Amino acid sequence: MSAEEIIDIVDEQDRVVGRSPRGEAYAKGLRHRCAFILARDAEDRIFVHRRTPTKLVFPSMYDMFVGGVVGAGESYDTAALREAEEELGVSGLPQPVPLFKFLYETDEHTWWSYVYEVRCELPVSPQVEEVAWHAFLTEAEVERRLGEWDWVPDGLAAYERLQAWRAR
Repeated sequence: MSAEEIIDIVDEQDRVVGRSPRGEAYAKGLRHRCAFILARDAEDRIFVHRRTPTKLVFPSMYDMFVGGVVGAGESYDTAALREAEEELGVSGLPQPVPLFKFLYETDEHTWWSYVYEVRCELPVSPQVEEVAWHAFLTEAEVERRLGEWDWVPDGLAAYERLQAWRAR
C-alpha cells in the first residue's frame, strides 16, 4: 500500500469511525488496522526478514511477521492473505489462521493488530520494495536473535503475546 491509499480509522473498540490516506494516518497517529502473519515453512521454521530502508514505519528493522495495513473496507482475513502473498512473493497460500487480536499503542503509533499463522511450503520470492533480507529460522534461532537484532516494536509485541497465548 502506498502512503496515498485510503485506510479505515477505528476507535478503541475497533469500530470504523472514518477514513484517511495511510501517510496521513501515520503522521497524525490515527488508530487503524493491521494484519500480522507468522509464516512457517514445511520444516516449521519462521520466515524472518529485514525491512527495506524505504518503509514508512520501522525502516531497516527485522520482523518475524509479514503483513501490513488493512485497506478501507477490507476485512482482516482478506488483508492477511493479500499481505502474506505479496510480501512472500507467492500465490496460492492457504488462508492464514486467525489467532488473536490486540491493540498496539505507543506515544507515536496505534493500531489494532490481528495475529495470524500460515504454512508456506511454496518457494518464496519476497517483494524487493519491502524485504531487504530474509531467511527461515527455527524458533530457537529467533529467540537467540531477539537480543541481538533491531526488531520492529509492534512485531516484537505481537511475538511476545503469541508466546503467552500459546502458553495458556
